[in-house]
Amino acid sequence: MSVLLRAEHIDKRFGITHAVNDVSIDINAGEVRALIGENGSGKSTFCQMLCGIYTIGGGTFTLDGQVMNVRNQVEANRLGVSIIVQEMGTLSGLTVAENIFLGHEDPFMHYGIKDTRAMIREGQRLLDEYGFNNIRAGAMIDSYNFEDRKLVEIVKATYMKPKILIVDETTTALSQNGRLELYKIMDSVRADGRSVIFISHDLREILERSDTITILRDGEYIDTVNSKDVDEDGLKRLMVGREIGSAYYRTDYGTEISPEVVLSVRDVTVPGQIEDVSFDLHRGEILGFGGLSECGMHEAGKAVFGASLERYGSVTLADGTAINDIPTAIKHSIAYASKDRDNESIILNESIRNNIILPSIDDLAEHHILSGGKLNRFAQEYAEKMQTKMQGIHQFVSDLSGGNKQKVVLARWIGKGSDILVLDSPTRGIDVKVKQAIYALMSELRAQGKSIIMISEEIPELLGMSDRILIMKDGKINGEFKRSESLSEEDLIAKMV
Repeated sequence: MSVLLRAEHIDKRFGITHAVNDVSIDINAGEVRALIGENGSGKSTFCQMLCGIYTIGGGTFTLDGQVMNVRNQVEANRLGVSIIVQEMGTLSGLTVAENIFLGHEDPFMHYGIKDTRAMIREGQRLLDEYGFNNIRAGAMIDSYNFEDRKLVEIVKATYMKPKILIVDETTTALSQNGRLELYKIMDSVRADGRSVIFISHDLREILERSDTITILRDGEYIDTVNSKDVDEDGLKRLMVGREIGSAYYRTDYGTEISPEVVLSVRDVTVPGQIEDVSFDLHRGEILGFGGLSECGMHEAGKAVFGASLERYGSVTLADGTAINDIPTAIKHSIAYASKDRDNESIILNESIRNNIILPSIDDLAEHHILSGGKLNRFAQEYAEKMQTKMQGIHQFVSDLSGGNKQKVVLARWIGKGSDILVLDSPTRGIDVKVKQAIYALMSELRAQGKSIIMISEEIPELLGMSDRILIMKDGKINGEFKRSESLSEEDLIAKMV
């Protein structure tokens, strides 16, 4: 195989943090190269330098024999490097077509005037060709959900047939059907003699979908191995430098759920999304919600938190308090962590400190006066409690890895002392060690009598952590299961499809 991309002595610092430290790798034409490591290992930073999102701190990228000197993502695209990012990569306020061709509008410009109709026609042709014909090129991107916007990003990143396609934690945002479509595109890129850099924390997926695997740790190159020559345990050792126990999940069975109901949901309907959803949440219970894409489980979580734009039915606490909006939910000790972390759970262009203190400001005020020192100590305490990897509490959240962003989300609600936590996809895009820590935290909160609604697309997570599991299908609850050693993935899937 010939070398398509050569990275030599790539380096990047953010303040005192050495995010990527003298990394050199070769990627061959016609391969899927996985890039793995813990959150904060440098893999996304490496790729964001390659595609022009970050400037290169040091070293060189050489693509197909040509040294790359790109100043932005558009220049990288034109040289043949595209990326599908982990979080939202489309721009609100634009149509689907405008997002697809952003930075590449020249074919649709005539004498300085954009031919909008031609752009929409070409955008729709591409969407139909990819099999995404439920998405309309002329519609505003804001009218689509997180997953559909990801499908638009796939079209945007691949229609020009890039030499290097970077897939950065994209599969965690997709349903099983969406993942299969992305896998087909990755296979097509490889078959054409082009290459994929594939980032995922799902080690089983990495082993199944890649040819070779490069491991980074603390910004440094560790090793490159053939996928067929290693197993999940071997990858874990390379990622963290030691053995990682395999017992992520709870090991207890047969524990009685408390009869005390802390939250009652009755006949909740959000038109077009969920219909007549009813359930009780008990004290000290982890209640899992599962299902396929568009089943309604994500909207059910928003409805509990009072975040649905249009909702019927009732969400009531044990004392009779009705939860109809977000301020009431927060005031009465309900927390919510969204699947769409960057847009709905944190403020990216704010500090770690300000994100953590936000829901607790009223609690921290003394006689309506806020003490800066007290706020700093509060943020520091809960950032450290979550073992957030950071330069300090005044660092912007946008500079953090996905796993550390999630720690900030959880730190704000743990600091608030929330009694009911609605966690939507709590371990999405998170490495194996941080997953272990979050599962341990959930078990600790459960033991304290806190109640958790855990919405997850990962069946092993549902089986491993839940006291009860509700399966949704077509906007309705279609099955209920109690925790049991004999409960299988097949049992849950039968109620999903």
